[in-house]
Amino acid sequence: MGDRRGKVYLVGAGLGRIDYLTLRAQQLLSRAEVLIYDALVDPQLLQLVPNDCLKLDVGKRGELSSTPQKEINQLLVDYCLQGKQVIRLKSGDPLIFGRANPEMEALQVAGCNFELVPGISSALGAPLLAGIALTDKDFSRCFVTLSAHEPELLDWEAISRIDTLVILMGGRSLGEIVQKLQENGRSPGEPIAIIRNGGRREQQVWIGTLADIVDRIAGMSLSPAVIVIGKVINLRKMTDSPSLPLAGKTVLVTRSAEQSNNFTHLLQAQGATVIEMPALEIRPPSSWEALDSAIARLCEFDWLILTSANGVEYFFKRLETTGLDARALAGIKIAVVGKKTSAILKQYGVKPDFIPPNFVADSLVENFPDAIANKKILFPRVEMGGREVLVKELTAQGAEVVEVAAYQSVCPDEIAPQAWEALQQKSVDIITFASSKTVRHFCQLIEKALGANSTVTLQELLKDICIASIGPQTSKDCYELLGRVDVEAKEFTLDGLTNAIAQWSQNVKN
Repeated sequence: MGDRRGKVYLVGAGLGRIDYLTLRAQQLLSRAEVLIYDALVDPQLLQLVPNDCLKLDVGKRGELSSTPQKEINQLLVDYCLQGKQVIRLKSGDPLIFGRANPEMEALQVAGCNFELVPGISSALGAPLLAGIALTDKDFSRCFVTLSAHEPELLDWEAISRIDTLVILMGGRSLGEIVQKLQENGRSPGEPIAIIRNGGRREQQVWIGTLADIVDRIAGMSLSPAVIVIGKVINLRKMTDSPSLPLAGKTVLVTRSAEQSNNFTHLLQAQGATVIEMPALEIRPPSSWEALDSAIARLCEFDWLILTSANGVEYFFKRLETTGLDARALAGIKIAVVGKKTSAILKQYGVKPDFIPPNFVADSLVENFPDAIANKKILFPRVEMGGREVLVKELTAQGAEVVEVAAYQSVCPDEIAPQAWEALQQKSVDIITFASSKTVRHFCQLIEKALGANSTVTLQELLKDICIASIGPQTSKDCYELLGRVDVEAKEFTLDGLTNAIAQWSQNVKN
């Protein structure tokens, strides 16, 4: 989005989970300056925009309160004329019952640039995810998609002659739909399927006939729903693969915003709905003086110890800033803690000389491959709250440890709004902690959100929520500040934590 002129992107969000978003839409969201979105958009998509993106919820769902269309049109025009890159995010596809025409007309009149980005419509995706094929060589040579928002305006005689019907916005008028079809020749025994929340973890499917469906779903909320009518429903195929272990579970991830993507993807691959709550912000140290001084004297050190991916990245970036590269480490042995730290190090073309077992810093001294006495060790680490025990043990065995701040890890100013809303609504099943600092910052953010006069305690807020820890040190802080740990990873990595949560979920289900 390098163009200085403003531009509006009318983007289809697809249906259901973030999984069904197009790559083009994801790319645009990652660079949005203003996001104007509808109520049915998956909340996870809101996390794809930059932190400083202006987000405006304009509603547009059924009979619920929403921003008038004229005001939405004006918002698009105003922000575009300000030179902003605006994403108008609509559920499904923007041109299928998406009310995009008045928005495009307003943009054209104002001379605003705009682009259309397709999305998977619920008319196509919801039947597929319910196992219903809309076409078949014997039972359905054609299908039609229609809106039943105003059923009295439809030509039911013509509609009734089409093999398969896909009806959107028909929940409130289901009785009238059933009656009109039977009056125009459809059999009372005609199969009908109602798919509510298609593509989402709370998807529900009801199967019946035109004669009995109204009684079958009496008292049920049918918004949002896709209605399918036709003989193809009798061919419905359900997958026989086992459900994913975290299907139906909502997991709150409390890592830094920069580091949460990989973990989020691991959890989503197991079926989880993930809400990210950044509990860390990674920043440069308050001063580069100590690190620069150590880099200028690299030849004096015997070992370089790196205990985090952040430590690796900030150390090597500073190395480059001072005009050096990995060749400056010739003659220095490198020890790293953890698979992820090792993987990041290899991206800089460097292979570690030692990785302690169990992927924890506490086992580094016990298993160190050299005699530690009289060794000079450089330890770039977080500015505050680093590995004090590690330094103490190395020093006790005669090593000279030079600690330098390579980065800061600080608590965000505010809790992520979506995370706070989910906690208040009791929609979170699992909270994950991948470091001791995330536990402490999580508690700070929650206490700030609750306020000094709140009658709700932290323990009450987390009641019935599984607390999952990446390892013993993190668990220690969980016990101290939260009172319990329900899951602890056996392998102290994000993969290990994901596996431990999945196993816990399976045990709960059984």
